[in-house]
Amino acid sequence: MKPIHSDILQFRGTHYDFGCLQGKQLKGSLTVRNREKQWSVRKPRFMVEEAEVKEAITRFAPGLWEELIGLSDALEWPMERVMMEFGGYRVDYKRSGCSIITGDGYMIRNYDYMPKTYEGRYSFFQPTDTGYAIAGPTQRITGRMDGMNEKGLALGYNFMHRKKPGDGFICCAIGRLVLETCETVEEAVDMLQEIPHRHSFSYTVFDKSDQTFVVEASPRGVKVRQANVCTNHFEIMTKENRNHLVDSMKRMDAMNSQREHLAGAYDAFRLMNDTDKGVFSKQYRNWAGTIHTSGYLPNEMKTWFALGGDAEPVEFDFAKWLDGEDLKLERIHGEVDTDIPFVHLDERAYWTGRK
Repeated sequence: MKPIHSDILQFRGTHYDFGCLQGKQLKGSLTVRNREKQWSVRKPRFMVEEAEVKEAITRFAPGLWEELIGLSDALEWPMERVMMEFGGYRVDYKRSGCSIITGDGYMIRNYDYMPKTYEGRYSFFQPTDTGYAIAGPTQRITGRMDGMNEKGLALGYNFMHRKKPGDGFICCAIGRLVLETCETVEEAVDMLQEIPHRHSFSYTVFDKSDQTFVVEASPRGVKVRQANVCTNHFEIMTKENRNHLVDSMKRMDAMNSQREHLAGAYDAFRLMNDTDKGVFSKQYRNWAGTIHTSGYLPNEMKTWFALGGDAEPVEFDFAKWLDGEDLKLERIHGEVDTDIPFVHLDERAYWTGRK
């Protein structure tokens, strides 16, 4: 078992100042050093003009562009590198897993991915210039892999495939854009139908109304359905699905078969996080091992978070934080059953010529 942690980042202020703060924290960090070595093997193919990225981002969330400028200034990087690392527009994204279940007042989500990509950051950001406050773990620094905003809108995504990518945003950037600008599931669905998608993912959105929508999105189209569970296959746009869906179906069956026995949010969390319930995954070398389990309770305005399996969730009172009460906790600790290095913790969290 490998001990890991996520640092808790709290900030109230402008997007630019938030970018500067993050840039100062990242400068010279293991995350940056490992990413540099990752790029030395996985040759970057980022050839997008700054004006195009700026136009794409500011159309949906102008504050995010200011955050990128702050990162650029603090890191002393050219904007091209900042856009490639943190912009989330027309860049590549590896395959992943993930499972989501919703119920009476809760959304619980397993994030299944590769440790070498995991940044170990859980962010609370309350902007004073534009956009809604968000609580949740980060991906590619500015993106959100799942989260909940100050209006009680929660979001998580599930990978489908990377075939035939389009000109658009990757999943974690889309998560951030939706949470930053949408108040309800209806607004989120509308935005997910409008936003350009780089790859094929399902986005699950949930709010205080207890409604859940799953938005099946690809560069070639978007479809919307209502459902309480989601794994890694489309149910409407089935022609987009990969050929091998055994694991995705297995996790979905595990959730569906046990849903009727769930008394509430904590039971749902145990279903997702316990390693013997059929949903938690240890396929870390296949880019699909469960690194964290998140919980979002919109009506209570609380979030839960656990690293690794068979763990008790750490609870955050987002409502109190929004009212100005800072969190005393600085790190979330856990254990993951893998020897693969993590990008924010280990010196050798980068790719070799073989992997």
